[in-house]
Amino acid sequence: MDDLAHRQLASIAEVVMVAGAAGVPVWLRGGWAMDFHLGEVTRPHLDVDWYCWRADGDRLAALLLARGWRLDPRMPVEQQLDLFAGEVEVSVAYLGRDRQGRVTVGAGPWVGTVLPDGMLDAPPGRIGSLSAPTISVAAQIEFKQMYPVWMPERPRRPKDADDLARLHRRHVDAADG
Repeated sequence: MDDLAHRQLASIAEVVMVAGAAGVPVWLRGGWAMDFHLGEVTRPHLDVDWYCWRADGDRLAALLLARGWRLDPRMPVEQQLDLFAGEVEVSVAYLGRDRQGRVTVGAGPWVGTVLPDGMLDAPPGRIGSLSAPTISVAAQIEFKQMYPVWMPERPRRPKDADDLARLHRRHVDAADG
C-alpha cells in the first residue's frame, strides 16, 4: 500500500470519528466502499467519496474545517462538499428523502432522483482494524453499471470494469454463503 492510500485511510478514520462523535451519519461510496466491503485495498484511489444527509452537510463541513481540512474552491458547496485533508481529496455527496421516505440525490442537477432501495442498510465494512459505514454492494454494482448509461460522456473505465467484476464476485459469494 502506497503513502497516498495510508493518508486516504487516515482521512476515512478521521471522518468516521468526527461524524460519529457529532451524530452525523456518513457512508463511504465509490472505490473505497468496495475495498471496505472486500476487506482490503484493491487498487490506488484518486479520492475518497462519501454520502451524508444534506441537512448535515454544513455541520460536517464546519467540524472538518475546524480540524484543518480545507474546502476545494473549484466545487460549489451547494451541490456537494469537496474538501482536502492535507493532499487527500474528499468528496461528500448529499442525500435527501422524497415524500415516500425513499433516499434521493440531495442536491445538484439530479436532486430528487431516487437512489437504490436498501443502499444505506449495509453493515459497516472493514480494512484491518478500521471500520466504516458503506453503501450496499448492490447499490455499488448498480452505480458502476449505470454511470455510462446515465452519463454517456463518461464511458466505463478499465478500473470500473475490474471493480464490477470484484463486486459481482462478492455479491454472488455473499448470496451463496
